[in-house]
Amino acid sequence: MGKVLRFVQSKGLEEYFRDFLWEKQVGGTSPRTLEDYAYHLGRFLECYKGKVEDYEKLRRCALEYLNGNGKLSACTFNIRRAYLKSFFAYLVAQGAISQNPLQGVKKRRVEEKPRAISTETLKNLLSLPDKRYFCGLRDYVLLLFSLDTGARPSESLKLRVEDFNLREGMVTIPAPVAKTRKPRVLPISPSVASWVQKLINARPREWDGPVFCSENGTELQPKSWSHILQKYSKKLGCRVTPYDLRHTFAILSLRGGMSPFALRAILGHTTLTMTQHYLHMSGEDLRREHDRSSPINQVIGKRLRKISV
Repeated sequence: MGKVLRFVQSKGLEEYFRDFLWEKQVGGTSPRTLEDYAYHLGRFLECYKGKVEDYEKLRRCALEYLNGNGKLSACTFNIRRAYLKSFFAYLVAQGAISQNPLQGVKKRRVEEKPRAISTETLKNLLSLPDKRYFCGLRDYVLLLFSLDTGARPSESLKLRVEDFNLREGMVTIPAPVAKTRKPRVLPISPSVASWVQKLINARPREWDGPVFCSENGTELQPKSWSHILQKYSKKLGCRVTPYDLRHTFAILSLRGGMSPFALRAILGHTTLTMTQHYLHMSGEDLRREHDRSSPINQVIGKRLRKISV
């Protein structure tokens, strides 16, 4: 009797994609990161219609996706590359492909530095929410909270009443909420703690959702918060995003004298290298620091005089 040949049909790319997301979820990947994986990899799968084992076609399509008609910013390129490369590494581990199609494709250098919103702009922004209504009060308090703690938008929007110790002026970012899956405790200024308490008091008793919730008491999504800030930005005359508030907290805290080590702990960075991203200084910052600490002040003294030109 001759040998019976058995053909095993390989899984399709979409099936590998579903399994990949499931393993990420089981492994403790945050819901926000899972959403990002689903979004970016989903867009790639819309472009790629070939078989998993067609390595050359997979690489070519991946490079085309990264190219984005030559109009992608370095930041967007790096984000797409990171998610695709992670997925391809999973395919290699599963034996679906022999090597990562993005092997040798390097990250692009991001020249853009984090920016701090000016104090005048912040004051104008804080004057926009109508605190007579719950949503306006929530927006105002969330702005204050973001500027006071530097918490990530995805973390702030999941905080519940029990996470706040307003009497001690502290808030805990629980492990399931934190991006790094490690809990951390952040200090809150007394004035901000007072406004958080006012927001909690304004909620109907039957609400059991996050503190910074929607008008119905349900969880407010980061994208919804971005849209809200877009509306305020139009009235303000300049663009402000949720992460601009986090960047502003970091930069102004460093200018105010906070050490990079303390800032790293508050921001929840895993390495100091990430925090050093905020150490970029403007010419004005350098002038102020030079005037304050130049050794020449100790040698000949600091003299203020008008220079005739």
